[in-house]
Amino acid sequence: MRNILIIDDEEKLRGLLARIVKSEGFVVLEAADLKSGFKKLEQNEIDVVLCDVKLPDGNGVEFLEKIKASFPLTEVILLTAYGKISDGVQAMKNGAFDYIVKGDDNDKIIPLLYKAIEKVTLQQKIKQLEKRISKKYSFDAIIGKSKGLEQVIELSKKVAKTDSSVLLTGETGTGKEVFAQAIHENSTRAGKSFVALNCSTFSKELLESELFGHKQGSFTGAIKDKKGFIEEANGGTLFLDEIGEMPIDLQAKLLRVLETSEYIPVGDSTPKKSNFRLIAATNRNLKTESDEKRFRQDLYFRLNIFEITIPPLRERIKDIEPLTHYFVSQFAEKMNRQKLQIDKDFLQKLEVYQWPGNVRELKNVIERSVILCNNDLLTPELLPYEMQHQTDKNIKNLSAFSMQSIEKLHIQKVMNYTRGNKAEAARLLEIGIATLYRKLEEYNIQ
Repeated sequence: MRNILIIDDEEKLRGLLARIVKSEGFVVLEAADLKSGFKKLEQNEIDVVLCDVKLPDGNGVEFLEKIKASFPLTEVILLTAYGKISDGVQAMKNGAFDYIVKGDDNDKIIPLLYKAIEKVTLQQKIKQLEKRISKKYSFDAIIGKSKGLEQVIELSKKVAKTDSSVLLTGETGTGKEVFAQAIHENSTRAGKSFVALNCSTFSKELLESELFGHKQGSFTGAIKDKKGFIEEANGGTLFLDEIGEMPIDLQAKLLRVLETSEYIPVGDSTPKKSNFRLIAATNRNLKTESDEKRFRQDLYFRLNIFEITIPPLRERIKDIEPLTHYFVSQFAEKMNRQKLQIDKDFLQKLEVYQWPGNVRELKNVIERSVILCNNDLLTPELLPYEMQHQTDKNIKNLSAFSMQSIEKLHIQKVMNYTRGNKAEAARLLEIGIATLYRKLEEYNIQ
């Protein structure tokens, strides 16, 4: 049921209009002036307002601005006894759905109402979709409770409020794109385009075309003009995944765009402008790559304004249990399964595994286990062979000869030397404070 508000000081005309609208199955509310009309809007969810232009306490054209400011999804159709072109033009500028003359355009009211309702319905669906997307990519939706993850989230929240470029580093499958989306959705560019491009999936020529766009006829197969990702991201965010795979000559072109906001599509000669925020991601060490001339040093410095390293899953064991519960719930629902229970031995096997594929690998393992499960309990027998028969690689049982054991002992010595001063210990170890926190948690060093 849709709610229609009619605002008109002529009682008989208002009553007649109300009966016509009610006969179409709409719920009708009535008001004789702007003040009482606005009160109805505050008290009820109104979809469409039919409002007279001349009312005892004001002008409907001016009142329209107030309605749209407070209730942007509500559509307004203005009615007037005397059609003025100037009023009609101003009404449309102020956001009116339409402007019609009483008597002359009475037969247009019902069709207009249905069109206005269509627009309202579409706007409401878009709004709901935006809310779902925003919720899906909010920082609250990132699952985990380890200190390492909490620190990454805190850093991401801080940089999200700015317009600075961000470099996300970490192993494949750690969730770099999830963080990129969250940063975008919590920035001033939320609601604008988020465009993602994986630099490792294209040849040099195709990557240049995807990034900058091309003109018709610029190369074989270019049968029409094509917008590039840089143009698509105008006003929003461009996410370049695996940027370490980008060819050197394209890196120079990207650097120019970042410095001037100008770019030239392939086969064109006219520069274009694009205002976007760049978030880049890589599983490579770009400093090492730039030192060894495999990545442009000037682009590395331009990207490295704010670097966030996402720790691998094996360094945040505390996140495995909540992630497992989340994925089990997700796949059980998708496969129309009853609520599945998780055996403690199943979880223990997950927690001692090293996860070279990180969160992405965990998700795949859980999906496989849910498919294979014949009852309501996930047990170790459902896991891949190498996970069922792995030796316990947990840090608690380190070999005295392993590199991890040596690293743990060295960190403990430095922490003792600094009397627990983590900032000083990180400086002496020549590692970041966030890395030190992860190591302390990983090795259970108090």
